[in-house]
Amino acid sequence: MTAGYVLFDTAVGRCGIAWGADGAVTAVRLPEASDEATARHLGAGAGPCEPPVEVGRVIAAIVDLVSGANLDDDLAWVQLDMQGLTDFQRAVYEVARRIPPGSTRTYGEIATEIGLPGSARAVGRALGENPYPPVVPCHRVTAANGRTGGFSAGGGVTTKMRLLSTEQAVLGLW
Repeated sequence: MTAGYVLFDTAVGRCGIAWGADGAVTAVRLPEASDEATARHLGAGAGPCEPPVEVGRVIAAIVDLVSGANLDDDLAWVQLDMQGLTDFQRAVYEVARRIPPGSTRTYGEIATEIGLPGSARAVGRALGENPYPPVVPCHRVTAANGRTGGFSAGGGVTTKMRLLSTEQAVLGLW
């Protein structure tokens, strides 16, 4: 259950974050077409409010990461509330969280790492439903043969490429 949320400015636009009563992050949202659209994805039953200190640290880390100010922080320390997610989604997100800034993996590589080779499309679907970008860095996951793959956040693949560029990721030919 979401206790509160806040919108905050970043180098890629106005993002949002929501948290539960225990301070764990329940959702992160990259910019949508409007503040209202961003807020709509942050959890029902909660309103905007001042974030707890720990969530404030997460916000500062996200701002630094997407601006390129701190590419040493992979955000793996952020406590996420993964209630309501499937075991498959959790496994995919845990592998994605280990991809350091500036690096990429393919959907197929993640599928193989979770023990389900051949499930690259399912990995892509799970990442398309990711409620925590960029804390779960779905932008760092690409399709095979150097193709970008999709990106469900506002701005689509353009936002994905902007985040990868900020992280100075070495990419294949698109």
